[in-house]
Amino acid sequence: MSDPERIDRAADLLLELEAELRRLGLWEEARPSDEALASPLPFCCDTLSFPQWLQFVFLERMKPLIEAGGPLPGQCGIAPMAEEWFAGSGIESKRLLRLLRDFDELLTQD
Repeated sequence: MSDPERIDRAADLLLELEAELRRLGLWEEARPSDEALASPLPFCCDTLSFPQWLQFVFLERMKPLIEAGGPLPGQCGIAPMAEEWFAGSGIESKRLLRLLRDFDELLTQD
């Protein structure tokens, strides 16, 4: 897949991720504090829920990269964390997990 095709596919996936977070009722209007967003731990796991991290860290960092035409990160491993977080949540996350797996695969292509 060429770089422009990867960027287009990444843009589509980001839109789908946002729509799915909204559909699941996980989209938040109130932004977490700057301190919560500045956590040094992976996925800000000590200060944010995983859906908050997706919305306020991942999506917010990826959108400008895509709008600028790249370059995109060379690898991504979000799906395993998502699977762990949603496993005991009782939330029907099947579609969201598939989208995150698709994103991981897209970014880790050679």
